[in-house]
Amino acid sequence: MLKPIILVLFVLFGFTQSSNAQYGFSHEIGVIAGPVAFQSDYGQRYHFKTNAGNTGYGIGIIHYLNFSYEAECNCYTPETYFNDHFKLRSELSYNKTELEHFGEWVKPERTSLGADQLRAMKGSTAVTNIGMQLEYFPLSIRRFTATIGSFGPFISLGGQFSYYNPEARSSLGPLGTPLTTFPKYLTPTDNQPYGFTNESGTTWSIVSSVGTRFKLSPLRDLMVDLRFQYYFSNWVEGLNPNPAIYKENKANDWLVWFNVGYIYYLQ
Repeated sequence: MLKPIILVLFVLFGFTQSSNAQYGFSHEIGVIAGPVAFQSDYGQRYHFKTNAGNTGYGIGIIHYLNFSYEAECNCYTPETYFNDHFKLRSELSYNKTELEHFGEWVKPERTSLGADQLRAMKGSTAVTNIGMQLEYFPLSIRRFTATIGSFGPFISLGGQFSYYNPEARSSLGPLGTPLTTFPKYLTPTDNQPYGFTNESGTTWSIVSSVGTRFKLSPLRDLMVDLRFQYYFSNWVEGLNPNPAIYKENKANDWLVWFNVGYIYYLQ
């Protein structure tokens, strides 16, 4: 499963190296980290405790192609709107989230077997992502680069390839029996014997974010951004109740990630 990620890493490295040789781009590298809120089939939809409780962390390394500056000659590239307002960001990141059921159906006053099964059910997912985003800076990148203490807001859109490793478990015993498992997760779905799985897999996702940079020094930026990531799979966290039967199972898995980053300009 990791072979496609390694292949993409080599492609990205080769692309950035050939781009620098042919077009004179400069490079930036950085690290990011922050809390992740994972939206999945654990818990009640549109429920605050679900959104606040099913959280984890994310870390990553990032690389930018800076079109406005050429490191080899220590000079700006020919000024165009694209060069002064866009950067290409590549990224390798990892996030992990612990998951459980929150909401109406697991309230303490509910004493049915089903409520006990949901309360006893826990899970987690660990996801490794690699991909690219095109970042748009509405203000001048050149002006931001030249001004210590300035802000450089941006928005971005891109795609990532993800390797996920979920785990679903119960304190009542192994999942997959009527004694331990809530009925909706015993129903076969999507060529799986149950509505849960602990099998790893891969998928693609769309990534969009909004954020800003803050110029610390000529070669150092602080960055904050808020990311939305939508996966093209509903198995990322290991649960997928049959959507033909359980109509509330409407959306694939997705997450929101607030991160802080440190970026260094290579010369």
